Amino acid sequence: MPMAITVAERMNHIGQETAFEVLVRAKALEAQGRSVIHLEIGEPDFDTPAHIIARAQQALEEGATHYGPGAGLPELRQAVTRYLKKWRRLDVDPARVVITPGAKPIMFFAILALVNPGDEVMYPDPGFPIYESMARFVGGVPVAMPLREERNFRFDPDEFKAKVTSKTRLIIINSPHNPTGGVLTHADLQVIADVARERNITVLSDEIYSRLLYAGEHESIATFDDMLDRTIILDGWSKTWAMTGWRLGFGVFPPELVPHVERLISNSVSCTTSFAQEAAIAALEGPQDGVDRMREEFARRREAIVKGLNALPGVRCLEPEGAFYAFPNITDTGFTSKELADRLLQEAGVASLSGTAFGAYGEGFLRFSYANSLENIHEALRRVNALLESAAPVARL
Repeated sequence: MPMAITVAERMNHIGQETAFEVLVRAKALEAQGRSVIHLEIGEPDFDTPAHIIARAQQALEEGATHYGPGAGLPELRQAVTRYLKKWRRLDVDPARVVITPGAKPIMFFAILALVNPGDEVMYPDPGFPIYESMARFVGGVPVAMPLREERNFRFDPDEFKAKVTSKTRLIIINSPHNPTGGVLTHADLQVIADVARERNITVLSDEIYSRLLYAGEHESIATFDDMLDRTIILDGWSKTWAMTGWRLGFGVFPPELVPHVERLISNSVSCTTSFAQEAAIAALEGPQDGVDRMREEFARRREAIVKGLNALPGVRCLEPEGAFYAFPNITDTGFTSKELADRLLQEAGVASLSGTAFGAYGEGFLRFSYANSLENIHEALRRVNALLESAAPVARL
């Protein structure tokens, strides 16, 4: 008999990103010949702009196939600082910038470097599930910061302040926000900045959707007085330039954290792909018309999906201010979030995510990614409507 393998106890505390689990289930249905409309995955359905691909090809031909510095190519780190100056009005030393294979390592490395067992990590709920998962994994105590529909999925300042304790080590914010599309206001950021300064707490600001904002300009908490030295900015290339498969992210860290993050990189991934980093420079400093066209198309899809969702029985949906997600309230359908998400996939061929995939405060909601064609969005809405209209009355009481 083969000997059973016992995994480390810490593996009981790490979760999974539900979007990929649902994607696997949806692909299995498609393999059986079923038609599935994919509104579950947070990935632009556009091609990476041609000039970025061309630069990667050129870099390969030039021999950019070897190891590079752990924190990233100096040229790319400098390009990131120029980008931040233009789009965030931030003056950042390139030595603060760290390039990683995807943006998730910024979360992982920041939490590993900062959080001791028993330390509290505040995170948005509903919110990207990896925040809570990684806090638990390192022995931290996740503290949910509720985002409620009646506040346009922004936190309540008094509730936020009441949750901060002497054990709070890290505050995580995400604006524009996944899964709701909500955006923090200047006043919201001011409250967080004031608390962070007063209590000497580091803020991890997830700004991966900063260029996918439908009105106004993105504002980073790092621009507030005395906040650059206590803020970790998380950003990357996946969403803005449709480069999810390239696995490229960057973080801006307080100077004293950079050597620790570099050691984590050395011990885990060594470095980020060299030729991909050359392409990343082209993305930051080349034509931006592809970004503009993608955002304009997302705006058209946003209008269509929000209008369609609000016309469904038992459904209401706020208009998201950023990103490419709709987060409708489905409480009046009579279904729980998971029940409806499962039935939509199995019976209607519409892949979506239960709001509870993003935390306990996501109950009563679904997340639909509108990173799909208008044709598919309209067909998905038709299928959802048909399922809700045919649902047993007892299920909708």
